[in-house]
Amino acid sequence: MNDLAQLFVRVLARAEQEFPDLPPCVGERDVADAEAALGFTLPPALSGLYRQVANGGFGPGYRLLPLTGPGRTAVAEYGPLRTATCAYWPRGVLPILDWGCGMYAAVDCVDPAAPVLLFEPNAVPDDWADAWFQDSPSLAQWLTAWLDGTGWWEEHVMLADETAGPAPWPAASHRLAATG
Repeated sequence: MNDLAQLFVRVLARAEQEFPDLPPCVGERDVADAEAALGFTLPPALSGLYRQVANGGFGPGYRLLPLTGPGRTAVAEYGPLRTATCAYWPRGVLPILDWGCGMYAAVDCVDPAAPVLLFEPNAVPDDWADAWFQDSPSLAQWLTAWLDGTGWWEEHVMLADETAGPAPWPAASHRLAATG
């Protein structure tokens, strides 16, 4: 079993323990339809998560958005963020979790490492690039932080004096400039 498969086993075990009413997984066709609607391919870690764990409904905070289906989904959220407010949402960055207050966790599907980004627009003075942070270098590491209770969103981590929050996303300015 590879590292990603082992991670999915761990994520599924915690998800089933904490969230007994998990939605069913999506199928290959659902992923293909989502990719066609989005205009980009999902990284293996993200498509595998939706195909092997559940169609959202688990994870930190307010839980992962479903990939597809009725209501709020990652695919449905991406469209309005890209068309109505394109000035601050880069192409290929898929929102996967709504933290509330306009904040999102999102996966950069254009970067092969699939980093998880934090969009925090609430204190942006002039430059939308300042609203983007790299939460984790990869989705796998972000999920591991959730499993291990070490993510910045954990109360004991936030309150620790030595905790540094997510760093600014180095590619934000470049990606936003190319987002038109």
